[in-house]
Amino acid sequence: MARIVMKFGGTSMAGTERIRRVANIVRRQQAAGHEVAVVVSAMAGETDRLVNFCREANPLYDPAEYDVVVASGEQVTSGLLALTLQAMGCKARSWLGWQLPIHTDDAHAKARIEDIDSEALLASMAAGEIAVIPGFQGLSPANRVTTLGRGGSDTSAVAVAAAVNADRCDIYTDVDGVYTTDPRIVAKARKLSHVTYEEMLELASVGSKVLQTRSVSLAMKEKVRVQVLSSFIDDDAPAADTLPGTMIVSDEELEGLDMERQLITGIAADKNEAKVTLTRIADRPGAVATVFEPLAANNINVDMIIQNVAKDKGETDVTFTVPKADLLRTQALLEENKDKIGFFRMISDDKVAKISVVGVGMRSHAGVASTMFKALADRGINIQAISTSEIKVSVLIDEDETELAVRVLHTAYDLDSKDEAA
Repeated sequence: MARIVMKFGGTSMAGTERIRRVANIVRRQQAAGHEVAVVVSAMAGETDRLVNFCREANPLYDPAEYDVVVASGEQVTSGLLALTLQAMGCKARSWLGWQLPIHTDDAHAKARIEDIDSEALLASMAAGEIAVIPGFQGLSPANRVTTLGRGGSDTSAVAVAAAVNADRCDIYTDVDGVYTTDPRIVAKARKLSHVTYEEMLELASVGSKVLQTRSVSLAMKEKVRVQVLSSFIDDDAPAADTLPGTMIVSDEELEGLDMERQLITGIAADKNEAKVTLTRIADRPGAVATVFEPLAANNINVDMIIQNVAKDKGETDVTFTVPKADLLRTQALLEENKDKIGFFRMISDDKVAKISVVGVGMRSHAGVASTMFKALADRGINIQAISTSEIKVSVLIDEDETELAVRVLHTAYDLDSKDEAA
């Protein structure tokens, strides 16, 4: 029998009825003979409520005390799930982040897991006890509670799975797997049976909300097999072993399945982007570095970058994108450094979207980018910026054209024309 780590998100834990449904899913896995640990998120909306309390108490809050407050959401759901499992006749107990412990660095509100002491947890699971672990939290070197950043419960689950050498990590969400694109935009989007770590990492980084980027990166590093499933199934539905979602696996495992690979695996859209253009910057070595140094110093991630030679000799325009939430800080930092940078004018636009096509098939096939550009051009969709990686092409377009672009590309790459090969 297998050793399984199961993770349930906030929508799955939103209220006693849903927690009871989760408990039934967990109970069935243990009844099948598996050793089981469960990682849970706070109830949907609870973390936002706690964050607002912190802001109301002190807008310039201490991150260490912030972590004490927001980590309590997961503590509540872990205790409630343990109680519910006990009411069903299961042996279960909760293990808080500091009790295992889950060791992290001291970067409060965005801590990274460094190590998990798994000896007591393994002994508990071997004795037939269901371990219920609050996600999102850990313990700093100074023995203070830390949190891992939004969506951190996915990372907690993968880290626990790695620590106990689990056969797989099942991530239960409000969707039943990873699709070729958002089914709410394209009705013919198909669920994928398998996706590689690299593809999922790219999809997560460019707007797919199924898994947190850090969790996929950790799964790839530790070689943890991850399965994405839906927790919204009927009580009499078969267990996850016989009702698979999407498996996130290595290239080697996927090749061993002898599957016919699709050139493009998926299309993602992200409206959380903002575009900034600085005009008439001196066209000399080091000039562009002065633009991005203050942004890097303030932990603002820059994505797409375009540099064009302006009409006036010796000057250039620089365009780049940042997360929409960081636009105001970006504008303020650039204005503060205007004399040093030497730009003439700053033009900002937060009504843009990033559309990305992802697939390991790009490594061995030409023409992926040209197909994308032609399909968009044929529908009159203007491309404002482009960025690429080995298995991804992303473009920036007007936000109002997001859904049209996704549908056009889904058809252009033949993603909705046939069933996926099994």
